[in-house]
Amino acid sequence: MTITPEAPTLSTPVDVRFTAAGTPLAVRYGGRIWAVDPTLDTAHWFTRDSWWETRRSVPVGIGNVLDIEYWRVQVSHTSDSPLRTFELRREPLSEQWLLTSITDDGAAAA
Repeated sequence: MTITPEAPTLSTPVDVRFTAAGTPLAVRYGGRIWAVDPTLDTAHWFTRDSWWETRRSVPVGIGNVLDIEYWRVQVSHTSDSPLRTFELRREPLSEQWLLTSITDDGAAAA
């Protein structure tokens, strides 16, 4: 199944490889390796989990259970394929990255 701008499927598990500096280098999605374009800016931010809605409780000292981490990166799977923007999310206390949206930047890059 492929996520398209017309029919996004949220929360698709993906593997993300990071540089030593902690920025995304590549994303494995749909049986392909999508390289992050190092010449383009990436966005990195955090939001807070709505704990009052999830009613998540954890023992004291377990770690950060509120910050949801996001990256927005521009990727391509071959040197001549159009750029796409992937938005990635990682929930508190999780090691699994989720692909939350794909935007096709091919028309914008032309």
